[in-house]
Amino acid sequence: MIFLAASLVISIGLQMILPFPFGLIAALGIFIAFPLFLRKRAMSRMRGYGGDSETRGGGFFGLGSQEGSGKVKYICLVCRNKHKGGTCPRCGSKMQRADF
Repeated sequence: MIFLAASLVISIGLQMILPFPFGLIAALGIFIAFPLFLRKRAMSRMRGYGGDSETRGGGFFGLGSQEGSGKVKYICLVCRNKHKGGTCPRCGSKMQRADF
């Protein structure tokens, strides 16, 4: 909510100060760059973005280089049995969700 209000105030201010095409381009640039900056700052706080690849996770959402990331288990939605994949060995159901 704060982001929407801040970007609206900044874009209206830029469009009042700068002539038409330049104000619109600057407002769109800020509207695109500001969320990218916020995302980068939030990901660096969670230690999942940037830095060296040995201490921080890489790949998809920072899960690529963590220990044990290749071991995906599945949980059966019917009987809650944990298994490695395919159908559930306990009840034979194919309804499952991934557990990382």
